[in-house]
Amino acid sequence: MNLGHQVETVEISDASLDGISGGLAVGGSGGLFLETSIGDVCGDVVVAGTESDLSLGTSLNAATR
Repeated sequence: MNLGHQVETVEISDASLDGISGGLAVGGSGGLFLETSIGDVCGDVVVAGTESDLSLGTSLNAATR
């Protein structure tokens, strides 16, 4: 009697594999840096999206002199 685990293998199409591994994605980013006599300001925006998801990230940093 064989008590080992049995594994079934299946062929996966490219379209199905895209959905499993995260699929197709698009992204973009932008930034702004302002230097003034009283301080500096830096801002960033990052956007990424897939067929079923959208992510947005922002940051703002300020420093005085």
